[in-house]
Amino acid sequence: MSVRHLFTAAAAAVLGILVCAAPAAAHVPVAAESDDGSGRGPAMAATILALIGVVLAGLALARKLGSGLGGPLASVVASAVGVVIGVVALAGSDDVGSGSGRGGAIVALLLGLVGLALGGLALARARRAVSA
Repeated sequence: MSVRHLFTAAAAAVLGILVCAAPAAAHVPVAAESDDGSGRGPAMAATILALIGVVLAGLALARKLGSGLGGPLASVVASAVGVVIGVVALAGSDDVGSGSGRGGAIVALLLGLVGLALGGLALARARRAVSA
């Protein structure tokens, strides 16, 4: 038996086990039927996008991304999307500490505003450099 056949047989065995185990796992309750933590996903996504916008803006201001408009524009877009998702997450959340994502949404809004400000500065600097 060659190594290729061995890997194929192992992959088929793992896939067969997963396919057979999936219907059995569908009947097992994963957790109690509660709504705790359901809003953390959008708040986390907004925070990550806003943080990416801040990092890209910082790199654009330090001129590590080149002299074009791509880096500053990407930072502004990522920050703006983070702010929009943060606002939506904040609108659908309860109190801070309840697991609904309000704290993460507030952090996303703050990071997004910082990213927008820094990205705007980097965009203005890049436009001046391109036009000169």
